[in-house]
Amino acid sequence: MTTAIAVRDGNIALGGRPVVRAVDLSVRGGEVVALLGSNGSGKTTLVRGLMGLVPWSSGDVHLLGTPQRNFNQWHRLGYVPQQGSANSGIPATVLEVVSAGRLSRRRLLLPLRRGDRDAVQAALRSVELQDRQHDAVGRLSGGQQQRVLIARALASEPDLLVLDEPNAGVDHHNQIGLAATLRPMVESGATVLLVLHEMGPLAELIDRVVVLRDGRVTYDGMPPDDDSLDEFHSHHHSQQQHDGTPLARGGPL
Repeated sequence: MTTAIAVRDGNIALGGRPVVRAVDLSVRGGEVVALLGSNGSGKTTLVRGLMGLVPWSSGDVHLLGTPQRNFNQWHRLGYVPQQGSANSGIPATVLEVVSAGRLSRRRLLLPLRRGDRDAVQAALRSVELQDRQHDAVGRLSGGQQQRVLIARALASEPDLLVLDEPNAGVDHHNQIGLAATLRPMVESGATVLLVLHEMGPLAELIDRVVVLRDGRVTYDGMPPDDDSLDEFHSHHHSQQQHDGTPLARGGPL
């Protein structure tokens, strides 16, 4: 099976301070992996490293089978950043924002082709916003704006979808809606990396959980039986050795 993400001994320092420490991470094609951890655990920094937004201090990183240093097919990655807003302050419709997801797949200034338009409409349908596509983004709720950003990422028809804290600031109803949006993609074999503080309604979609604590992987294995991340962290942190080094991969570390 193709490996979408492969990180070996990955390290990232920001301002001279280690944030991601000796991380090993793999995501196989067709797998849905949740990257969990409390605030400040290094989740977002790790993802920004994968997206080429911050440099790695050291480590071996591959994206879709290619060393990251040589990777130039960024249209194959769909990325929704943490606490993003589809409302940039510049008047734009839902359709215009989602259509921007096709920019990496076409030459600058050329009009959308039939394939581009079809991909945009498919993305709008997937988030159930096709009836709002001509509305100004600024008139949408926070949950709807989050769906616009997901549709923009989906419009590029990515091989790997990365969502950083898609549940942050979103009420339970919209979290259920997000799970419903992702479900058909997951069932069709999409590869997804979800950065989460808690799993909530997304738990049923997740194949594997990776937990970060202080920039290190402390768990890599099956999801817990419930979505109480606080209990999950407490339990597995108590299983660590006194020197803080992991015990084993595939279970409590």
